[in-house]
Amino acid sequence: MPLVDLAVYADGHRTPDPASLTDTFEVMRERHGLAWIGLYRPSENEVREIATEFGLHPLAVEDTLLGHQRAKLDRYGDTLFAVLRPARYVDDVEEVEFGEVHVFAGPDFVVTIRHAESPDLGKVRRRMESSPDLLRLGPQAILYAILDEVVDGYAPVIAGLENDIDEIEDQLFNRDPDVSRRIFGLSREVIEFQRAVKPLVPMLQTLRGDDEHPIELELRRGLRDVLDHAELAVQRADSFRAILENALLVHSTLVAQTQNEEMRRMTEFGLEQNDQVKKVSGWAAILFAPTLVGTIYGMNFENMPELHWEFGYPMALGLMLATSLTLYTIFKRRGWL
Repeated sequence: MPLVDLAVYADGHRTPDPASLTDTFEVMRERHGLAWIGLYRPSENEVREIATEFGLHPLAVEDTLLGHQRAKLDRYGDTLFAVLRPARYVDDVEEVEFGEVHVFAGPDFVVTIRHAESPDLGKVRRRMESSPDLLRLGPQAILYAILDEVVDGYAPVIAGLENDIDEIEDQLFNRDPDVSRRIFGLSREVIEFQRAVKPLVPMLQTLRGDDEHPIELELRRGLRDVLDHAELAVQRADSFRAILENALLVHSTLVAQTQNEEMRRMTEFGLEQNDQVKKVSGWAAILFAPTLVGTIYGMNFENMPELHWEFGYPMALGLMLATSLTLYTIFKRRGWL
């Protein structure tokens, strides 16, 4: 059901629940109380009914109807409009899942509109109802509690990202070929996480109040604590992105080093193979020379003058030997043998 919870609070305590959205408006006026209306993926008619009753700004209403907004805080007169991006880490697929909640905080009302399952605003409501003193501080106290819940939800996300980044560092130096894909995937999740948490810092600084919009001291202290946690989340997200960028650089260096080593081995093998070819070619040439001489004098033509010469045989052997020794000396000097 789109309507999750309808309640009117007076002096920090919940009064009997109204039966419908229209009754909520009437009870709020009758009891001069604070209305907190929680909706989950409401219809356009419901959003516009609430917008008409509380005089919500059309631009904020349009953002709510469209959804898929970035985290931000806008002030329209005496009404604050906040868009928050709660997150949870799904470790088995290494993805950060983001929700979206819109909060309208006016003088005597709070409207929360969730576009995803998270955050658990029921938990926030129970916390506020158990702390009447905090609830008496009004709509901004509820907005503070929602912000606190969202920022606290970032801690498990940070822990999950940190654990996977540690595993990546081990993969890097084990030369895992799939590590680049994992680095790119986690980098994408970290960038999305940065987009969700970075706007919270200026938002919280604005909510802590100024001379024109003062707030209670206790509420200021609570917002200071949430701001500290948000700044820590931003710092961790920034450090994760830097680590992953360095990891990608290291991976590229290791890949290049591996390729260089492979090229060096191939070059050494090529040189070694070239030396073997030289040796084979050299010995082939040395053996070819006496073979050529023997082949010529083995033809036994009748008109070969050396065939009946007394020194023909020694001359042929000497020619073979001299040719082979000459070629051997030349190849040896050139390093072929």
